[in-house]
Amino acid sequence: MVQRSLDKRVLKIVRDIFDASGASNPADFLPFLQWVDYKSYKKRIIRLHKNSDRFMQSLIDEHRNTRNSSGEGARIKTIIESMLSFQVSEPEYYTDEIIKGMIMTLLVAGTDTTSVTAEWAMSLFLNHPVVLKKARAELDHHAGHDRLVEEPDLVKLPYLQCIINETLRLFPVAPLLVPHESSDYCTIGGPERFEGLEGEVEAYNFIPFGRGRRSCPGVGLANRVMGLVLATLIQCFEWERISEEEVDLTEGTGLTMPKVKPLEAMCKARECMLNVLSKL
Repeated sequence: MVQRSLDKRVLKIVRDIFDASGASNPADFLPFLQWVDYKSYKKRIIRLHKNSDRFMQSLIDEHRNTRNSSGEGARIKTIIESMLSFQVSEPEYYTDEIIKGMIMTLLVAGTDTTSVTAEWAMSLFLNHPVVLKKARAELDHHAGHDRLVEEPDLVKLPYLQCIINETLRLFPVAPLLVPHESSDYCTIGGPERFEGLEGEVEAYNFIPFGRGRRSCPGVGLANRVMGLVLATLIQCFEWERISEEEVDLTEGTGLTMPKVKPLEAMCKARECMLNVLSKL
């Protein structure tokens, strides 16, 4: 119950931040509106900052108290725990403010983006059941049915990575790069365009994470998290559309490009995984 409450607080803060980030402030263009705080924009930003700062400080304090009251071997090494360790050796740099900034970056850049991408990927799966069947066959072959898929398994699942790449090509979670499109209808590589191109997808023709010095530093983590999320959903459950109609793929508005209609799907646990799921 405590974890569920924490998850809801994290989600609300992240959503509020994205809402504020995507909102326009007329006072930026008409300075005289700043005198009256048009639509209480400044008050909302200040309130959001205080709420998020209070929440992140509570996380740091909780980990600091746990660190002081338990032994080294009894703790789970979290990111906050690691940064608190650095705070001991480099207190002048790893201040609470620096740690809170890092937490904010991880929450904002690594939660909504991943969940939105997973939603697009599952939507595409439901519209292309043959691809889902092929991905499940690959997963069953390498991970089996007696355990959950783990991070080391991901390197053995090239087709799953192809699916992630195709999802990012069709629905990049942060479509902020220069718009571009082909001048005429064409087919490049066919449905399995990314197969056999391991490593080459990092070239300039595939840029969902940007390129160069300003590219996303979380690309490695994002791919691993996405891989584990999708692999677990495929391994553990059977998926079907709620009707004969294909899932609507209309793109919504927002900084991370959500779906206009949130995904609705039917699922049931796979019989071959019931023994594993019953132990969770």
